[in-house]
Amino acid sequence: MSNPIVLITSATGRIGRELIARLAQANQFTIRACYFSDSKAEMLTALGAHEVVKFDLKDSATWAAALDGVSAVYSASLDPLLEAHLAFCEELGKRKDQITHVVRISCMGADTNTASYDANKHSSRQGASIPLMLQHYWWGEKALIDAGLNVTVLRNNFFMNHLLKTDSDNILNEGWFTNPLGTARNSFVSTRDIAEAAAVILAEGPDRHANKFYDITGPEPQTMAEIAADLGRAMDKTLEYRAQSMVDFENDFGSTRAEFFEYLVNGFYCRCSPDFYNITGHKPTSYYDYLTTAGASGETGLEELWQGNLWKKGEDAMKDAAELKK
Repeated sequence: MSNPIVLITSATGRIGRELIARLAQANQFTIRACYFSDSKAEMLTALGAHEVVKFDLKDSATWAAALDGVSAVYSASLDPLLEAHLAFCEELGKRKDQITHVVRISCMGADTNTASYDANKHSSRQGASIPLMLQHYWWGEKALIDAGLNVTVLRNNFFMNHLLKTDSDNILNEGWFTNPLGTARNSFVSTRDIAEAAAVILAEGPDRHANKFYDITGPEPQTMAEIAADLGRAMDKTLEYRAQSMVDFENDFGSTRAEFFEYLVNGFYCRCSPDFYNITGHKPTSYYDYLTTAGASGETGLEELWQGNLWKKGEDAMKDAAELKK
């Protein structure tokens, strides 16, 4: 009897690549990995994918082939693709007798369904609303739940390297980076750990993990000075953190991302969750260890830092998504 098929969306992303490599080692699933760019297909096979399929979240004509015979889905999507994700959830719901488990990547703070979340109380400053990005992540979860699927959600802290990618050139060439986080402590999480948690959850299945919501964090909350020290040690150079005002940050990346960073500045991502340990049996990866050791996919965190990034200074990547109403 052949192994059940798991579909890995966003397979060429940082979590997706690591997840494919981990699932391939376990040999419990037939791994069907999605690619958008033809040039990425060979990489997915090299990581251990048994099948590769062209997939575009914005093109429903690509969905049927991707979903044929699938029993489990790893679901991840970029923030600006929320509307397309919501449509894809409806398609998954039509196949709920076939698809027994969906593991969804989300964001810590998308707590509308698991906490008494009052916008007048749970905000980073008086009169502020719940950050729109967190509302969007909840919509992404809720669409799967409303479709009647067995869902497990990984609500992740801020990715360790995500906050530095926008300054990768400065880090390499000038030895400094900037953002408004300052002395605020955040328990940044490695994408490697998220993939490991997803692999365990998929292997153990919906009987154990359906309708569960896990907060995945790093092992300790760190300031930007501590992040600079760890990265500098990994690179064998001195790095400087330069504080940035929230006004300048909003000018660089737009109001939606600035609103989320204000949430970080005010300590909402300081907490260290035990969920990763309870899933995997060991503590999360530290930032320095993430930078200097390779994951199952063969990359170190330091190598990952120089790769592509959604957020670019001078562009509001969330402009269109921010106009989506629900």
